[in-house]
Amino acid sequence: MNFKRGILLVSIILLIAAFFIFDIGQYLTLESLKANQQDLAEYIASNWLQAFIVYFLIYVTATALSLPGAIILTLGAGALFGLGFGLLLASFASTIGATLAFLVSRFLLRDWVKSTFSERIKAIDKGVEKDGPFYLLSLRLVPIFPFFVINLVMGVTSIKTVTYYLVSQVGMLIGTAVYVNAGTQLAEIEAVSDIASKELILSFVLLGIFPIIAKLILNFIKQKRVYKGWKKPKTFDRNMVVIGAGSAGLVTAYIAAAVKASVTLVEKHKMGGDCLNTGCVPSKSLLHASKLAHTHKVSANAGVNYQAPEVDFKAVMNQVHSVIKTIEPHDSIERYESLGVKVVTGSATIVSPWQVDIQTADGVQSLTTKNIVIATGASAFVPPIPGLQDIDYLTADNLWDLTEQPKRLVVLGGGPIGSELSQAFGRLGTQVTQVEMLPQLLAKEDPDAAQYLYDQLIKDGVDVRLNTKATAIEKTDEGKFIVLEKDGKQEKLQFDEILIAVGRMANLKGFGLEKLGIETNRVVVTNEMLQTKYPNILAAGDVAGPYQFTHTASHQAWYAAVNALFRPFKTFKVDYRVIPWATFTDPEIATVGLNEQAAKEQNVEYEVTRYDIGGLDRALADDHAKGFVKVLTPPGKDKILGATIVGAHAGELIAEFVLAMKYNLGMNKILGTIHIYPTMAEASKNAAGNWKKAHTPEKLLAFVERFHTWRRS
Repeated sequence: MNFKRGILLVSIILLIAAFFIFDIGQYLTLESLKANQQDLAEYIASNWLQAFIVYFLIYVTATALSLPGAIILTLGAGALFGLGFGLLLASFASTIGATLAFLVSRFLLRDWVKSTFSERIKAIDKGVEKDGPFYLLSLRLVPIFPFFVINLVMGVTSIKTVTYYLVSQVGMLIGTAVYVNAGTQLAEIEAVSDIASKELILSFVLLGIFPIIAKLILNFIKQKRVYKGWKKPKTFDRNMVVIGAGSAGLVTAYIAAAVKASVTLVEKHKMGGDCLNTGCVPSKSLLHASKLAHTHKVSANAGVNYQAPEVDFKAVMNQVHSVIKTIEPHDSIERYESLGVKVVTGSATIVSPWQVDIQTADGVQSLTTKNIVIATGASAFVPPIPGLQDIDYLTADNLWDLTEQPKRLVVLGGGPIGSELSQAFGRLGTQVTQVEMLPQLLAKEDPDAAQYLYDQLIKDGVDVRLNTKATAIEKTDEGKFIVLEKDGKQEKLQFDEILIAVGRMANLKGFGLEKLGIETNRVVVTNEMLQTKYPNILAAGDVAGPYQFTHTASHQAWYAAVNALFRPFKTFKVDYRVIPWATFTDPEIATVGLNEQAAKEQNVEYEVTRYDIGGLDRALADDHAKGFVKVLTPPGKDKILGATIVGAHAGELIAEFVLAMKYNLGMNKILGTIHIYPTMAEASKNAAGNWKKAHTPEKLLAFVERFHTWRRS
């Protein structure tokens, strides 16, 4: 807390203390007001303006300091100044005082709340920005809510001061008028409860919910306008049509069928989407083969020697496809139809908010549907490099058609896909050059984590080029060349194949978004419920963003299904608070929540606790003694902001931190949990132990030491 905040806080405490020490509250009671009404009225009659200003300042001060007695001051305004001037005084004094209390709360608490509850306050600020005035007006219209609490709580949000003042001025006016008017009949009031009858409070409550009802009506009218010009069917063939049978589409359709909705799933290519056919599954299978090929290089450390392996690349790729075939039945048409999903193979086009036309081998099938979920996924982004379109390049989509191992492979991109495939091909014997424009691999990860991967790729024989840009592709009689530029210098490298792995872009074209005017901005633009401009058309998975992970696609699918099928009775905002991800190289790199890079970007204060996996018994026994566990916590607090693990099985080990963050478990809970010895999972417990050591209660231990010394005497 800085000096100015300290001075203000001390001043407020002294003023509040004076109020109670000198028993000023005795003058802010109904009995006192009635007993002194005549004397006060006579004084006001001869000193009206002075009395008005003094009373105004007293009212503002009491409200600003959240002191008890606001109701009595409001009654007094009516009793002493009449309905007109009393309402003018009480209305402006109460609003100005409330705004001062609001500003004090913001000055003293806003920064602390932002740093302590950064993610939550962001969500609250977003809601306040959108609906804050409506909810504030509702609270102001219902006097059963303590206004001083509203002042303090709203102060830590992002609502604008002018908005707060104006809404408060309007919202408190009716309640203030009731009490000022009652003050003009002060002699007839025996207790404050005589004013706040059950009927009056009920009237205020009904009045208070009016802004919310009005907002719902406005939203209803707005939605009606969105659908203007479209003819809505009287009945529907389906409750839901899902476009795309990747992770998001499969889970959405599954949930819809599970709750007995009539759902059709449309897929124009292969069931299972990218993850099964061209992404997660084949890449992990290839990585498995490459790790086996790498075994001979590390086995000698354990006294076991192998000859250098002979890689049968065609057999490797056949095994990759065999794994895909093994998993295919889980995502097959037959399985989903057995679950109650109607599966159609074809290209879907949304022709109206309630109609989807499907081009099949047998013609066009038109379906009317109550809801539509867009789950069309993403495909490889191909940068506009001169000459690239003149050659047959590889992406993660067509890589798996290779039957001959390339001798020289260029991989463009230093993200997870590019790094995994660079390591896989390098360990299988291909001469790999990996090109990345940025100064580090894995741009989302902390530099210390990325460095572990860089060092290992170099050991694996991969020629990693950082801060390097591909400027052109040339094809000559001598072969194919890539022109690279770094620090203003150019270099040509010959290659046999080039793999483009610089990112993925959402599939937004070819199924009718343009005709319906659905907004896109690299992804389909949706609200927090995954709804597009048409509430019955939703999007999930890679096509919706903001993450392009299979597990987040499945996560979004639940929200898409429930929000579509049970709207308007119940909808849910997607919860993105705890999102983990992993890169499955050797070593694996896994992260959940904030890492140091993200914390700095978001101005979140943090402490770092590290544990070096090199000292872990199981890691030493398995020759995996490299990597670390890094945990971010708020300074001095037992709350996990995020964790990064670098090392063997990091993708599995991170699950403990995912669970802890999801259910608000801190480092003490992890430390107090029994972990099997010897396992890699002990790394998490050891990291928690390091955190505990750094937060040892030194004063308490000094006292305990003296206690034990006394017991020895």
